[in-house]
Amino acid sequence: MELTAAEWARLEPLLPPRRPRTGRPRNDHRAVVGGILWVLRNRASWRDMPTRFGNYNTAYKRYRLWSDTGLWERILQALRRATDDDHDPAEVLL
Repeated sequence: MELTAAEWARLEPLLPPRRPRTGRPRNDHRAVVGGILWVLRNRASWRDMPTRFGNYNTAYKRYRLWSDTGLWERILQALRRATDDDHDPAEVLL
């Protein structure tokens, strides 16, 4: 799933910095998030994720890290506040 510019503009500020204070820069968040959303939307295995989203293992690890740290829940809460009560916040990205 490719994120539109408007969707990415809404999501990007909620993600951790791409360049951590130490260590090497992370892979492109936009591609990785697109891959994560593709896997979730298609109910596919990580190995089936198209290569245009990067390495499936990177996407899986990022998904698990962000799940374990509660980032996805914080993203959904922020999107919930930014959308009408009539819309499911997950629909904004899925």
